[in-house]
Amino acid sequence: MELAYIPSPSRGVLYLGPIPLRGYAFCIIIGVFVAVWLGNKRWIARGGRAGTVADIAVWAVPFGLVGGRLYHVITDYELYFSEGRDWVDAFKIWEGGLGIWGAIALGALGAWIGCRRRGIPMPAYADAVAPGIALAQALGRWGNWFNQELYGKPTDLPWALEITSSADGRVPGTYHPTFLYESLWCVGVALLVIWADRRFRLGHGRAFALYVAAYCAGRAWIEYMRVDDAHHILGLRLNVWTAIFVFLLAVTYLVLSAKKRPGREAVVEPAVPGGETAAADKGDGESNAGDESKSDSEPGAGTEGEDGDADDDSKNEAGSAKKT
Repeated sequence: MELAYIPSPSRGVLYLGPIPLRGYAFCIIIGVFVAVWLGNKRWIARGGRAGTVADIAVWAVPFGLVGGRLYHVITDYELYFSEGRDWVDAFKIWEGGLGIWGAIALGALGAWIGCRRRGIPMPAYADAVAPGIALAQALGRWGNWFNQELYGKPTDLPWALEITSSADGRVPGTYHPTFLYESLWCVGVALLVIWADRRFRLGHGRAFALYVAAYCAGRAWIEYMRVDDAHHILGLRLNVWTAIFVFLLAVTYLVLSAKKRPGREAVVEPAVPGGETAAADKGDGESNAGDESKSDSEPGAGTEGEDGDADDDSKNEAGSAKKT
């Protein structure tokens, strides 16, 4: 007999009159708002303009949703195109089913389009939004709780998840709450990236690469605990192999980028009035030697060189004009 467990919602949708409020969609929407809010704060701190993150998110979010859904449908095509299934269900994104790998890949394409239109370096933008994306994932995983899906192996631990639905082959019982494990892991990833970014002044996409590597490390062991149907390669779930592959890519980028482009971008949004100065002050600590030399030199210095025969009044007039 279980002494404690995490109850599942009796249903994943509430109705306000004829308007359905689906828990899964609500979690995704809240996650997007949190990601944009935190990304905006970090972008401004880097010398960018308020609102830029939201403007680019207008491109990145729709692309990410499409990419996430495409990855899910392609890798679980039998749920929509096998005998007895309705292919129209592939478009019902509100019922669950987003692959983070596709969401990040196509979302990055959308962000690249938005950055290119604004003349902003894509790696700097990615660094700013990386912790927010991790928090968005943490919130989005609670959508799986509303749908009673993607849980782990049976367990009687006090934090076990109670599954009450028997739809789609579910067996009621208590299971590892892998949605909770991943949610907590993503919060930890966000905190790790924020700390490392402050401590090591990560730039040129390295904060984003750290987020990707840390997330993949957690996703691999969490994915191994899940019991939902999945394609296997050499005894491992497809998403485990994907996590390993993407982890290696992220670590490789971290190492090579640190060697080839150390430090952090001095300017992230050139269009910001005074942004270059502010970014340089917060950046790598480099001083503008040219400005210092100008401020140290006296106005009118070197005016005698070419006209040695000019009288003193001419020199004074030239000096006065330059001071003016």
